[in-house]
Amino acid sequence: MCDREATSREHVPPKCLFPEGKDKDGENHRSNLITVPSCDLHNTAKSRDDEFLMVSLAGIIGNNSIGYRHKFGKVNKAIRRSANKLLLATFKGKQRFYVVEVGPNKFVDVIWGTPDSERLKVCFEHIVHGLHFHHFGHTFKGRIKLHFAYLWSDNKNAISFRDLIKAKLDVELAERDKFGENQGVFYYQITDRDQFDLYMFRLCFYGGINVHAAMIPEHADVQKDLAWMLVEGGIKTIFNVGDKKFEFN
Repeated sequence: MCDREATSREHVPPKCLFPEGKDKDGENHRSNLITVPSCDLHNTAKSRDDEFLMVSLAGIIGNNSIGYRHKFGKVNKAIRRSANKLLLATFKGKQRFYVVEVGPNKFVDVIWGTPDSERLKVCFEHIVHGLHFHHFGHTFKGRIKLHFAYLWSDNKNAISFRDLIKAKLDVELAERDKFGENQGVFYYQITDRDQFDLYMFRLCFYGGINVHAAMIPEHADVQKDLAWMLVEGGIKTIFNVGDKKFEFN
């Protein structure tokens, strides 16, 4: 991420997202993790952000069993040690608490609130920079635009945009490799570059959390897109991906 001297190896994504054998019924998901050279600022100094990311992701509804078991194991221990401060720090503003019945005499606590998206952005930018270096062998220079596909919105256009990007990436990445040794916890994919040298990373955590990162190299000549200009102008616009239609405004 920077030009400082490397003093250690950084795990990307952070190691704490991967359950150890003692965390999840004896299964170890920490084999052959991705590491890249790092300075102190971008590794050890961000340990609190790593813990914040772990608490933010592990218990989300829609995760696979690995994510849930990690939440009810190591993550809950970390939350209890902090007297719930870790959990509350993942949200901005007030939260709402619900008890949901998932079976006969079986209940789970659910928290509903607005996540700290700015802090999440910092965490995921670190990961994308690290993956880029790992995959291509050089530091990425340019802008990264992040899209949190796993978050819900009450804005109709935001929902349409989320579904449009997912459908487009499902097509573009259908035959692409998935990288990562512990894919039940994490894997990533990369699209081809387009005519402007733009490309995207898809990050997938715990089988259900998708984060998309648009890579805009500093030399890229990004043109204004007429369709998005119409959307921004409040004009009804329909995008087609295969046989699916996505309506805006």
